[in-house]
Amino acid sequence: MTVTWRRLSPSDYDDVIAVLDDWWGGRHMSDMLPRLFFEQFRDTSLVAVDGDGAIAAFIVAFVSPAEPDLGYIHFVGVDPRYRGQGLGAEAYRRTFDAFGGRGCTRVKAVTSAANVDSQAFHRALGFAVSESVVDYDGPGEDRVVLTRSLVIDPH
Repeated sequence: MTVTWRRLSPSDYDDVIAVLDDWWGGRHMSDMLPRLFFEQFRDTSLVAVDGDGAIAAFIVAFVSPAEPDLGYIHFVGVDPRYRGQGLGAEAYRRTFDAFGGRGCTRVKAVTSAANVDSQAFHRALGFAVSESVVDYDGPGEDRVVLTRSLVIDPH
């Protein structure tokens, strides 16, 4: 499978939103990904396009305005047809490089406390996974916080 990586563009919004809920097994996820992310965070967000021009994967990320040494990964999606082929890990590697180039030394993300697959994926990429934080995103919206250093320990 060959994909082309490029920066996410506001013109990608409609294509991503059109498939997003299907990629999540029918769960309503589009409210978590407003258009402003495609407009304001495109310098640190990426999309992978397959040979037919369809979106195969994307990652929405930004450097924290409050903590300039922190990169935050907000949302990652991989077309179910392309899962298990390394696109998610490649999106993260490319994003780590972008963050490092902007002076970030840490990366943070959150995922549902119930999403054990996401937690395992992040652990495999070197993230520490917190205990469940009850009501992190409001009542009944428990999350785990995922953190990773971008600094390579020379020892």
